[in-house]
Amino acid sequence: MALYSQSTRNVDLSKSETELTTNIRKATSIEETAPKRKHVRACIVYTWDHKSSQSFWNGIKVQPIQADEVQTFKALITVHKVLQEGHPIALKEAQQHVAWLESLSRGLGGMGGEGMRGYSPLISEYIFYLISKLRFHRDHPEFNGTFEYEEYISLKSINDPNEGYETISDLMNLQDQIDSFQKLIFAHFRSGSNNECRISALVPLVQESYGIYKFATSMLRAMHTTLGDDEALSPLRGRYDAQHYRLVRFYYECSNLRYLTSLITVPKLPQDPPSLLDDEAAPSLPTRPRNEPVTKPITPPPRPRETADPEPINEFWKNEQARQQEEYAAEQARLQAQWEEAQRQQQAAALQAQRDFEEQQRLQAEQQRLQLEQLQRQQYSQQTQGRMAELEQENFNARSQYERDQLMLQQYDLKVKALEGEMSQINANFQQQSQSKDDQIRALQEQVNTWRMKYEALAKLYSQLRREHLELLQKFKGVQLKAASAQEAIDQREKLQRELKTKNLELADMIRERDRALHDKDRTTGGHRDELEKLKRELRMALERADNADRAKGSELSGMLSRHNREIADLEEALRKKTRALDDVQSKFGEGSSDLERQLREKEEELEIYKSGMDQTLLELNELRSNGHVNDSAMDEQIDVMLLDNIRKINDIIDSVLQSGVQRVDDALYELDSSMQAGNQNASGPYVLSQIEKAQSSAMEFSTAFNNFIADGPNSTHGEVIRTVHTFSNAIADVLSNTKGLTRFASDEKKGDQLISATRRSASSTVDFFRGIMSYRLDGLEDLQKTDVVINKNNEVQIALNNLSKLADAFAPKATKLSNSSGDLGELVDREMGNAAKAIEAATERLTKLMNKPRDSYSTYELKIHDSILEAAIAVTNAIAQLIKAATASQQEIVQQGRGSSMSKTQFYKKNNRWTEGLISAAKAVARSTNTLIETADGVISGRKSPEQLIVASNDVAASTAQLVAASRVKASFMSKSQERLEECSKAVTGACRSLVRQVQKIIEGKRKEGEEDVDYGTLSGHDFKVRQMEQQVEILQLENSLSAARHRLGEMRKISYQDDE
Repeated sequence: MALYSQSTRNVDLSKSETELTTNIRKATSIEETAPKRKHVRACIVYTWDHKSSQSFWNGIKVQPIQADEVQTFKALITVHKVLQEGHPIALKEAQQHVAWLESLSRGLGGMGGEGMRGYSPLISEYIFYLISKLRFHRDHPEFNGTFEYEEYISLKSINDPNEGYETISDLMNLQDQIDSFQKLIFAHFRSGSNNECRISALVPLVQESYGIYKFATSMLRAMHTTLGDDEALSPLRGRYDAQHYRLVRFYYECSNLRYLTSLITVPKLPQDPPSLLDDEAAPSLPTRPRNEPVTKPITPPPRPRETADPEPINEFWKNEQARQQEEYAAEQARLQAQWEEAQRQQQAAALQAQRDFEEQQRLQAEQQRLQLEQLQRQQYSQQTQGRMAELEQENFNARSQYERDQLMLQQYDLKVKALEGEMSQINANFQQQSQSKDDQIRALQEQVNTWRMKYEALAKLYSQLRREHLELLQKFKGVQLKAASAQEAIDQREKLQRELKTKNLELADMIRERDRALHDKDRTTGGHRDELEKLKRELRMALERADNADRAKGSELSGMLSRHNREIADLEEALRKKTRALDDVQSKFGEGSSDLERQLREKEEELEIYKSGMDQTLLELNELRSNGHVNDSAMDEQIDVMLLDNIRKINDIIDSVLQSGVQRVDDALYELDSSMQAGNQNASGPYVLSQIEKAQSSAMEFSTAFNNFIADGPNSTHGEVIRTVHTFSNAIADVLSNTKGLTRFASDEKKGDQLISATRRSASSTVDFFRGIMSYRLDGLEDLQKTDVVINKNNEVQIALNNLSKLADAFAPKATKLSNSSGDLGELVDREMGNAAKAIEAATERLTKLMNKPRDSYSTYELKIHDSILEAAIAVTNAIAQLIKAATASQQEIVQQGRGSSMSKTQFYKKNNRWTEGLISAAKAVARSTNTLIETADGVISGRKSPEQLIVASNDVAASTAQLVAASRVKASFMSKSQERLEECSKAVTGACRSLVRQVQKIIEGKRKEGEEDVDYGTLSGHDFKVRQMEQQVEILQLENSLSAARHRLGEMRKISYQDDE
């Protein structure tokens, strides 16, 4: 039995040492995180269980901690915690391993600077502090690891002030090293990275610094009370005050570290140091025994023996009495001398003690001065090291900033080069445009010069005609003087006058045709694009100058004609006078008729010459007009070419947009037929019907816009066509995705296949619609025929969507059919939205009550979990409340914009009954899902429900809110502010639900890690490892089968619940 118990103890010891090695390895892992408390705690408990720390030191020495800076730093933290909280024997046994700690510091020599991960200065300072701590415990073994005052008083009684002075001085030196080390740790915090490993080193420093502070406070007060010499203790008081202010700052910086405050409670010190002189509650030091001289008590003289008086002998009695008096006097003198000798000895001893005390005070002051000098040198050295570390950090930061600046400069150089290339390309394009514009200007200038030359030639022709007209007038006057027959001369004159008027009318018509041609050219030229505006302005200016010249010439011609008419009138008056005179002459001189006939023939010949000249002039005018028509036709041809090019470009743009719509619908068709795409799994019957209604309205808008584009011809704008194409194609794609998601509610595969086939026909008719109205298919058709094609294609799409709507209508809940409802739909919608808002308010109140519910039976960890769940749930309800408000505002805006001035709210809702059904269904879904979420959260807190149920409820809330947003998005106008606010609120709800899911997943992960078996698979044999692997595969297969069966049951349940939905 003894052998069996001995072997059992060996097995237990080896098992505990194995566990200790495992805990040491996990506590000193390579991850840059704090050593886990349970691993460090296991090492501490081991020292208390076995009353030894040798196994701990052996285990930590065999670990490869010098391979990485983080491992070395975490090992020092673990050693510090074991020295601090482990068995007291650990402090004594650690003295044997100081050389090993020093070797860790020497092992950092090859790293250089701050090391690869920035821990090299921290490791060196940490080792220096641990060695100083061990040296202090070696000199003062009565202290425990946390420097507790009560433990010290119970272990040691001080009867020497010098020893207390030295102890407090050594503790203050250790406190200064703690302050230097914590400053170095804070200086090596890295922004943007996890400083958890560095912060964990502050935990033992806070505990030890506070223990030293309490010990120094109590000891100094006791020494002040005992000695009463304030001046001798003033150096310690100065150091105590300085360390108090540094500790206040240290604890303040530690309280701002959330991770540190989650591990320990950071002490809070007053701003000013406490008084050490007048504290009546301060503990007193144990009193020292006084070395007083031992004095013998003064004994009374012995009483004489009573003898019988010899009655007859009186002289004997007198002698005997005198002898006794002498003996008594001698004894008194001896005692007096003895007392005086004792007084002299006491005075000599007091003088010697005074001299010894003064010598001791002098030596103590000298030692204190030397210690202060050494402390100052250490402080200067530490400050220098800290400053060097700060300068190195600043140098590193500056070098990093310089590298970032260089990188930014390179990026800027690349951007500048790219911009220079763009500028050069823009300049080249601008030069080409300028060159083309210059060519156009030169061409227009040449045309203007041509017109100017024509105008000058016309002006010369006008002057020539005027000159010839004056010459004819002179000849006519001569003819009048020579006329023999007045009547024939009058006839000839009237004929000439009619011919002149005819020529003047033709000339005026020519001028009007020229003006009209110029006006048409200006109007046609004015229809060009913005890049020709400058040329148009210059052309208009040139044409205006030409018009001004033309008008000037025209006014001059008009003036000439008016003068000509006035001269004709004068000539007619003179002719009448001459006629009367000729009548008189005929009556008087009949014989002179032969001479007049001869003169008349001469006049006729002259008129024939004049007529031929006028005909020549008319021929030149006709030639001039024909040349003008040729130039105008050339310009009209150029304008027609430009217009045709623009029309062709617009047609190409429209064709590309139609092709993009075809591609969008084809992609949706591919997703519809793909087995990898399940469609919108949150789609419902009312929502799909509203999407179909939106697609029908989008098709009508697109048909109207395209017919307007055809009717307007070259002056049409194509922006509306492009917008409606995108709207129509996206609406059809949404119908396909949501309809495929709706098939999950089909009772059998036949109904699902019918729904998918109707959806495919709708998409195919849309594709045929887009392809049938492309420009190359409409070429050669009249505008009326083109509009007929658009109308027929739209009719095919509408028929296909109506068929799909009938099939999808079977999937809508019967209780939400509103098309035949006779009540006030506006009040019904407002009531449902109000019910949803009330449900959210009730949920918020219930969560608030859960937050205020007494939770004394829960642990701190459970309270933290419950608070995180409730806070996340409250955030979800608040976001949903904002979403309901935004949805109400969006719905009111949609109704206000859609019903116009001649339609009531009820009529609008009845007209858009599909959309109304979807809106009411979405509002009900939000209210139901929110109530389910709150009930599930309450169940999780009370332990009645699992965290997975809370995740499902949160996902249901996100799906219902997405359904409400989608229902509002169907009828929302473009760039609607209320719809944008609704989208933002939806994003907020989704983010809150994700936050709640993350909190619950953290809880599940924590439970999984706690229940997870820590198995070292590397120690298993090949057969055991294969068996474990097969077991895991079997378990995975069983879980997958269970998951498939559960999903199938869930689908069947959703079909039944959806048909029975209210």
